[in-house]
Amino acid sequence: MNRRDALKLLRSGLYVSAASSVVPSWAAKKNTRPVALLLPLTGERAALGLSMQRAAMLAETDVKLMFALDTAGTATGATAAATTAMKRGAAMILGPLTSWEASAAAAAVAGRVPVIAFTNAAAAQASGAYVFGLTPVQTTTAVLRYARSRGVRTVTVVGDGTAWSNAAAEAAVNAQGELGMDIRAIAVAAGRPLPAAGDAPDAVLLPGSGDAVLSAARALKDSGVQLLGTVQALDNRPSALAALDGAWLAAPDPGAFGGFSAEYQSRIGGAPGAITALAYDAARIARTLRDGDRLSREGLLATESFPCVTGAVRFRADGSCTRDLAILVAGSDGYRSVASSLGA
Repeated sequence: MNRRDALKLLRSGLYVSAASSVVPSWAAKKNTRPVALLLPLTGERAALGLSMQRAAMLAETDVKLMFALDTAGTATGATAAATTAMKRGAAMILGPLTSWEASAAAAAVAGRVPVIAFTNAAAAQASGAYVFGLTPVQTTTAVLRYARSRGVRTVTVVGDGTAWSNAAAEAAVNAQGELGMDIRAIAVAAGRPLPAAGDAPDAVLLPGSGDAVLSAARALKDSGVQLLGTVQALDNRPSALAALDGAWLAAPDPGAFGGFSAEYQSRIGGAPGAITALAYDAARIARTLRDGDRLSREGLLATESFPCVTGAVRFRADGSCTRDLAILVAGSDGYRSVASSLGA
């Protein structure tokens, strides 16, 4: 080999070496830090925790990218689980389930990674967790917006004294100025009658669930007063559907939820509830962020909307999230979706 040929080969080798060191942006390695799933896998809520773990693994099948830790349903357990998650390099925490667990876990994490908690208690926001559960505010404002669009101007909220009912009543009263409605809230004990027909508003909102709602629904039959409800009132028993016939309720879209439920029943067995679906949705959110190399708080807040079976959500910096919900009308054959409430 002569000198000129040797120089050509050398230049060629240097060029190839230099070119091979340039990695195009689309080929950049994605964030492979794992996501931690904090759930009560022992204790009185263990069955629910296991159901949620299985639902999450439907959305994220790579066991290297997600691991579960037991909180035992206690604040102490949540603190320990969150501490372990950080030691194992978690980029995000999904869970825990309750407000006290969420507050404890968020305190242990101290803002280093996002904590997407499954609770619906707004109090968990103060600790730095994102409240991902379906909240009374979301469902109440959604059904009231729809009612206002249908000409309803006066609403009486009949509470049953539960935490959900109290929060829904407070949300309704706080929203009346924004919605242009006249809303008053009353608490009715079991067996106590509703206001007389002469004092009846355009609609009555019953945010609770169970026999109290069904009893009140029957009392409103043929009164001309529109019945409103939240996701809590969903009941597929024939007797319940008969009582709720014509009621307007805000809840996750039954089509999207039905698809998830069918997959869960086919692959795991059993009928999942809305809380189990939250774990599936959270795992899909984490996977979406990872696929876009945005598995971080900044990525979580910058994303316009995450499609979820419990309703598309967008996270806010204050720890809350908006959720799209369907407006359902109850009938003898089930619930029919008639509208969507965006960003409730």
